[in-house]
Amino acid sequence: MIDANTLMKAAKERTGLSDWGDDWYLEPMHRLVDAINTESELTEFGAGAVPEMLIAHLVNQLEAHDWFKRHPEIGEEEIVTPLFGIGLPRTGSTAFSHMMGLDPATRILRVWEQERHCPPPEKATELTDPRIAISQAGEEGFQQLVPEATEMLPRGVDKSQECAHVLMEAFSSGPSFELFVHVPSFNARTIAPEYEANMVRAYEYHKRVLQLLQWRCPPKRWYLKTPVHTYDIEPLLKVYPDANFVWTHREPQRALSSVCSLIYHFRRAFVDNPNPVYLGHEHRAYWVEALTRSLAARERLGEDRFHDVYHRVQIVDPVKQMREVYAHFGWPWPEGMEARIAEWQEEHPKGQHDARPEFFGLDPEEMAAEFRFYTERFGL
Repeated sequence: MIDANTLMKAAKERTGLSDWGDDWYLEPMHRLVDAINTESELTEFGAGAVPEMLIAHLVNQLEAHDWFKRHPEIGEEEIVTPLFGIGLPRTGSTAFSHMMGLDPATRILRVWEQERHCPPPEKATELTDPRIAISQAGEEGFQQLVPEATEMLPRGVDKSQECAHVLMEAFSSGPSFELFVHVPSFNARTIAPEYEANMVRAYEYHKRVLQLLQWRCPPKRWYLKTPVHTYDIEPLLKVYPDANFVWTHREPQRALSSVCSLIYHFRRAFVDNPNPVYLGHEHRAYWVEALTRSLAARERLGEDRFHDVYHRVQIVDPVKQMREVYAHFGWPWPEGMEARIAEWQEEHPKGQHDARPEFFGLDPEEMAAEFRFYTERFGL
C-alpha cells in the first residue's frame, strides 16, 4: 500500500524543503493514492516505480515554489501567444512536435527538464546539463522494460515531452495517470464538470513551470502539446487567453485503437490489471466529449486561432504541413528547416504497431456513428 504522507515526507527529505505553497493539489494527490491502493493491482516493478513517480511530482512542486519565493521576478515572465497541439492521440502529434522543436526560435518542453525543473535551465549549459544524462539512463531502462515503446513513439530526452506531465504534478489529469495505473474513480472525478475549477489551478501551475523554464533559457515562443488539452480547452483558455492551436487529425478508429494499445503496453509494466476493454470503453466516451468541447471552443474563438494538420499528409510530406502552420500563424520559416526535418525523419523511421480494435471492445460501426460529427467536419 502507498501512503500519501510517506510520499510527502520523502519529497521534503530529498529537497530539504517543507513549504508546499498553495497546497490545494495535495487533496487530489491523496485521492489518487487512495484510488491506486483500491483499484490498481501493482506489479513488482509498479510497486516501486509508482511511488517514485509521485514523489518526483511532489519534488517538482516543492522546488518550483522555492525558486519563485527566492526569485519573484520569475513571475514577471510573460508567456505570449503560446501554440498548443490538440486533437485525438496517435495522430502524429509527437512526431510533429519533435519537428517543431527543430526551429531554434521555438521553445519546447524537453523531456529532461520536465522530469526535474529545478534548478531552472540556463542557456549556456542547456546542452550539457547533468539532468540530460540522468534522463537518458532512465529512458534506456524504460525501453528495456517496454521495448514496444520504441516502435510506438519517436523518443529522445532532448525532444519535446507532453505537457500533460506538468498537469500530473498538480495531480489533476486522470487520463494521463491512467497511462500507468488503473484508477477509474480518480479519472472520473478529474473529468467531471465540477472539477473544472481545479483544472484552471492546474493550468496556472503549468504556466508557472513555463515561466520558470524560460526565465534563463530562451526562446520564449512556445509550442506545447498533449491530447488532453482537447478535453480541457476551456480551463486552458482561462489561463492562456491568447493561445492558438494546431489540431492534428486521423480516423478515430485507427487513433483510438492505437492509443488503447499504447496504454495497454505501458500499463502492463505497472499493473497486473491493464483492463483492455475498460480502456476501449473509456476512451470512446472521453474523446467524443473532448472533440465536442474543442469544436465548441473553435466555434466561439474563430478559425484564425486554429490550424488543421492531417496524419495522412504528414507521413508523406511533413514540410508541407509545417510550412502551412508557419504561414497561418505568421511565423517566419527558418533557414535550413527542410534539411533538419529530413534528417529527423531518417533518424526516426515510422515504427510498426499492431493495434486490434476488437481486443479493446471497439466496434467499427458504433464508432463510425459516434464520431460522425467529427469525421464529416474534417473530411476523415
